[in-house]
Amino acid sequence: MTKVMTGATMSLDGYIADASHGGFEYLFQWYGNGKVETPTANPDMTLRTSAASARHLRELNERTGALVVGRRLFDMTGGWGGRHPMDVPVVVVTHSVPEGWERENDSFVFVSDGIESAIGRAKAIAGDKHVGVNGGTIAAQVIQAGLLDEVHVDLVPVLLGAGIPLFADLKIAPVQLEGPTSVVEGDGVTHLAYRVRTPD
Repeated sequence: MTKVMTGATMSLDGYIADASHGGFEYLFQWYGNGKVETPTANPDMTLRTSAASARHLRELNERTGALVVGRRLFDMTGGWGGRHPMDVPVVVVTHSVPEGWERENDSFVFVSDGIESAIGRAKAIAGDKHVGVNGGTIAAQVIQAGLLDEVHVDLVPVLLGAGIPLFADLKIAPVQLEGPTSVVEGDGVTHLAYRVRTPD
């Protein structure tokens, strides 16, 4: 069965970016602090992590068949240069198709009729693999719609003091999680996974 998962690198005080949408030089240090290389779909981006983190990333990539992201993340990354580093199709939740892009191609599908539709489209693309959800606002929409199965956190030892939480503007808190169902100790990061508890 296809699972819908969200994940992010997070500071110890709970932020996935600082208040100015930055702070990534601290959050993402673990992507380059090791000796094991993990290539991506972007030829200019090779990750160099600890062996444990490389194994974790490889297994995550193998399980993921599609991603769902918001328009802001798509714009911030410039559409990842035409292909997401995980080398899977990306469903973009947006009000309109960006100029110069087709509504649907091998890399991106632009969905403008809501989060439920976007998740449904991503599940169809993923087949028997899982769907990943990226971005705090989109993650909040997915969990509020009752469509999220797992939360993955790459916890790094830094305090940002303020910023953007993983579940930005969550309107149904508290939400209880079960686990951790997985704990992987990397260098400068702990990879955690939790199951979203189904309401009784």
